[in-house]
Amino acid sequence: MSPRLSLIERYAAHLPVTARTPRLSLGEGGTPLIRAPSLQAETGVAEVWLKVEGANPTGSFKDRGMVLAVAKAAEDGATLVMCASTGNTAASAAAYAARAGLRCAVVLPAGRVALGKLSQAIAFGASVVAVRGGFDDALRIVRDLAADGGAALVNSVNPFRIEGQKTAAFEICEDLGEAPDALCIPVGNAGNITAYWKGFRESAMAGLASRTPRLLGFQAEGAAPIVRGAVVERPETIATAIRIGNPASWATAIAARDESGGAIEAVTDAEILEAYRLLATCEGVFCEPASAASVAGLRSRARAGGLRGVRVAVCVLTGNGLKDPDTAIRLAPELREVDASTRAVRAALA
Repeated sequence: MSPRLSLIERYAAHLPVTARTPRLSLGEGGTPLIRAPSLQAETGVAEVWLKVEGANPTGSFKDRGMVLAVAKAAEDGATLVMCASTGNTAASAAAYAARAGLRCAVVLPAGRVALGKLSQAIAFGASVVAVRGGFDDALRIVRDLAADGGAALVNSVNPFRIEGQKTAAFEICEDLGEAPDALCIPVGNAGNITAYWKGFRESAMAGLASRTPRLLGFQAEGAAPIVRGAVVERPETIATAIRIGNPASWATAIAARDESGGAIEAVTDAEILEAYRLLATCEGVFCEPASAASVAGLRSRARAGGLRGVRVAVCVLTGNGLKDPDTAIRLAPELREVDASTRAVRAALA
């Protein structure tokens, strides 16, 4: 079997790459699009699909944009990449920097990053600094540091991140043979909804689809600045990956919402956790809590009659459940311990 093309090679005609751009890869992209029969039955939508981005190499959608951002940084002669992160960006930046032979520096909000993500950044060799503040403080600091020169900033304010992340929209159109009627997606720093809209528009221009979908973005209720129309100074939600009070891609997310005829709405932590459990127990897909915001939003809209005209919907699951195992364990029933006998185990299972 011949090796699979890297994401950069596969979509080179649609990406800002040159012959000098390193064909960096860890096997990103080509993630599964899985039918969700339980969600179809519940919502009344004829086809519900899950775009499982947790199947990327470091377990999140960030790898799509990071491979291009780091490759372009290497092309430009950078020796250091830098990012602020709630966890997934840090893991991805550190992995691709290691692959490219670059150093990586990460600034995190202290005590607010899931250990599964933090452990990845450390394992990949990043220099990690935790600040007493939120993600927005961390992003402000790394932007200041990068402006001084010497480091390539690889947060989603980097346009190459958006270019790489748009490839997920190409894949959805390729797999379905058409764009869906609606795309449901979590919204945190808002780079991903921006990227998907760019990808769907370009898919239509390239003849991969005859239309573009409505984009339905969902923020956590305690971290919903776009929904509120105001910065949230102290965002709070169990969905740590979208615990952001001042999204860097706010304006482009609003443009994606308006141009697609979609919406950006809020879902509660309770709705997120209910969707999180349903995905695992009814669909067999384990995602991190922030990912489940897309499914929580789909279910909420279905209950409110907000899916009229939607026959095909895709929910983006942005990260793997193993990114945040503490949440799964915290929500699980207490582990039962019994004697090592068939009788004892049979009684416990009964």
